[in-house]
Amino acid sequence: MPTNNNDATLARLKSNLGLCARARALIFGTPMVCEAMRSNKPPCLVLEAGDSSDHTHKRLTDKCSFYHIQHIRLPITGGELGAAVGKTSTVAAIAVTNEQLCKPVLAAWNMLIESSDPSSRHAKD
Repeated sequence: MPTNNNDATLARLKSNLGLCARARALIFGTPMVCEAMRSNKPPCLVLEAGDSSDHTHKRLTDKCSFYHIQHIRLPITGGELGAAVGKTSTVAAIAVTNEQLCKPVLAAWNMLIESSDPSSRHAKD
């Protein structure tokens, strides 16, 4: 049960990611996400677990910058990210492929950012 506004917003974000997973609008894993960015139909959003390695973070950040794809480093662990999308193992990165399903994820992220830091208005890492 969420105890404060940040927990409720984070729960909403995880719920939206679960909805994306059930709609098969997610790509799981850093190699698959990087491969999808090079494809003809790239993802609209890349989400990274907060505990991913520095190498993974740099790899995702560089590719997202090069391909002009929005990148967010979430304040949750890879285990929590995996559980949110229905996986039993840890997941370092996921990508949302459906633009319509990307909107509620970004809205929940922006609410989380605004509730924790009112001066921050950008969803980029």
